[in-house]
Amino acid sequence: MAAHHSDRRTQREPDTIRGVEYAQRLAEAEHGLQSDAYGVTGKLTLGIAILWSLFQLSIASWLIVDTIYIRAIHLAFAIILVYLNIPTFKFEPNWRPDLRFFLAMHRVTILDYILGIFAALSALYIFLDYEGIALRSGMPTIRDLIFGLMLVILLLEATRRVIGPALPIIALFFISYGFLGPYMPDVIAFKGVSLNRFIGQMTMSSEGIYGIPLDVSATIVFLFVLFGTMLEKAGAGNFFIRLALCLLGGFKGGPAKAAILGSGLTGMVSGSSIANIVTTGTFTIPLMKKVGYPATKAGAIEVAASTDGQLAPPIMGAAAFIIAEYVNVPYIEVVKAAAVPAFASYAALLFISHIEASKLGLRGIPRKELPPLIPTLMSGLHYMLPLGMLLYELIALRHSPEMAAFRAIMVLMLIMLVQHPIKAKMNGERIRPALVQGLKDIFISLSDGARNMAGVAMATAAAGIIVGIVALGLGGLITSIIDQLSGGNIWLMLFITAGASLLIGMGLPTTATYIVMASLTAPAIVELGMMQGFMVPLMAAHLFCFYFGILADDTPPVGLAAYAAAAIAEAPPIKTGIQGFMYDIRTAILPFMFIFNHDLILHNVNSWPQGLLIFAMACVGNFAFASATQGWFIAKNKTWEIPLLLAVTLFCMRPDLIASWIGIPHDMRYWVYPIGLLIWGLIWLIQRPRAKRAELSNAAAA
Repeated sequence: MAAHHSDRRTQREPDTIRGVEYAQRLAEAEHGLQSDAYGVTGKLTLGIAILWSLFQLSIASWLIVDTIYIRAIHLAFAIILVYLNIPTFKFEPNWRPDLRFFLAMHRVTILDYILGIFAALSALYIFLDYEGIALRSGMPTIRDLIFGLMLVILLLEATRRVIGPALPIIALFFISYGFLGPYMPDVIAFKGVSLNRFIGQMTMSSEGIYGIPLDVSATIVFLFVLFGTMLEKAGAGNFFIRLALCLLGGFKGGPAKAAILGSGLTGMVSGSSIANIVTTGTFTIPLMKKVGYPATKAGAIEVAASTDGQLAPPIMGAAAFIIAEYVNVPYIEVVKAAAVPAFASYAALLFISHIEASKLGLRGIPRKELPPLIPTLMSGLHYMLPLGMLLYELIALRHSPEMAAFRAIMVLMLIMLVQHPIKAKMNGERIRPALVQGLKDIFISLSDGARNMAGVAMATAAAGIIVGIVALGLGGLITSIIDQLSGGNIWLMLFITAGASLLIGMGLPTTATYIVMASLTAPAIVELGMMQGFMVPLMAAHLFCFYFGILADDTPPVGLAAYAAAAIAEAPPIKTGIQGFMYDIRTAILPFMFIFNHDLILHNVNSWPQGLLIFAMACVGNFAFASATQGWFIAKNKTWEIPLLLAVTLFCMRPDLIASWIGIPHDMRYWVYPIGLLIWGLIWLIQRPRAKRAELSNAAAA
């Protein structure tokens, strides 16, 4: 990819170059690792990162280790990588010059080495003295308290370095609340915790830092992040974009459709909206601008496509695996529940790109300028093998996610090893250098995969502190407070949850946002639903928190995904974020729909025809909603047509509600669908003459 970027830079204006470089720095900042690859620290980091990847691959295959040991070693690797990569401050201190040896920007210092060593030791303490800790459970010694406090403090500092101050501040708030609870006003008073109980819960048990989020990070998420990193290093990201361009580039607004498809394919395996934008956006955004999309809309389409990649099965970013653990269902059940909303959302985004192209009178790229389909497909067909292996293992064989990911990685490693020698043989070049290049790509991707995981590991470990405090008894109080704030109204409760998720998600990674919000609000949503006489599946409540955590990535004024895309598009970031959020409104309504209409998450739906019908109607409902919010169906909407489009949305996505209104039994609710389709068809017939006139006018103008 570096060579690809280098080739393209010669064709760009200086401002564009700076925009791409800024977006790349944002992607690096998301993971936070920025060591000097040529210095001693860089070489040490490279070795540690490769060892970490090899350890994770070992425990997924032949090495049997107790789960608490795995979590401790995983955290130790991650935390020392952070301290060896990110300096104490992100600015150059101009005060106290005598301390610059310890505090510097762009390089780590002796202080960072010392902190990293102590942080790793404190993370490994439960591993080094596990039997003793188990014997004195609930009665920590002075040594336990020292190492426990050291771990909490250094973990929060590492988290601040890698993902910013928001999560540590929230964690500190919960810690303070835990200790000061007895002194709070009666309404929010909490019995409080002692230092012994706090340290015992956080650092000496599996209900705090070493809890479920870190366990999922250590056993499953690492392998999928490594798989995505290796797939990108092998060249699959570029292949996905070229293939999407071949398939969709010739249609109206083709580059935007290609960007959506390519970003969706890449986002399914990368799990990071910013990394997705930097990978695909540097190619797709200029193409969209070339065919006539304004810079803001080109950036916003890439933002919406890259952000929603985390919603799409089978991988769905890191949070999907944590959902499976929290809801206590097989991972494949999470994939099943997420499938209809995610793919309907992507179908609607493709429709929005078509609407924008129609508004602007755009055409596709001439076929002669597109890469040929068959040669392009054949050039990257081998990238489908590891993806096919992954899906086969997950869906057909129903193997565990870690086993499926491990076997897919093994197939991918073989491809990375042999693809360069095969190309060299076909071109008549020497095979040995090509084989060396394949080995080098494998080890670099092992290192990059570990680096990319450091931020996720810090987020899950730090979020474990919040989960641990909630488990100490704060959860019931929070549920009660939320219930009082919502006044027992489920809709108000959902809006509070959505708003809080967007607010918290502005400063936190998706995974951390989901963990925090799911711990606080998912049980309250289920309980409040029961109080009002209807069932909210726990899966629906968790997916609700997940969706709005993801949508925070492009929510102004902080959404980093919008900043990354705006930098490449040379557009105002706030304006790009607002436009991206307007595109994502069609995603924002889905959680409100599946909370009440459980068909959308295929709850108790086990028939393929029934599932496909629900998916098709969800697409139509999303199309109608997109038309209503974008002001265009096949022609510009008239004001009175907007309520009709919203009615189509309701008929297609809440047939249960309409059925109850008109007195149809619940098991006959699908008979509501034809009414919605009839209204949709009627609007199409009404707008058709206007669309014809617009086409003739555009043709005459051309």
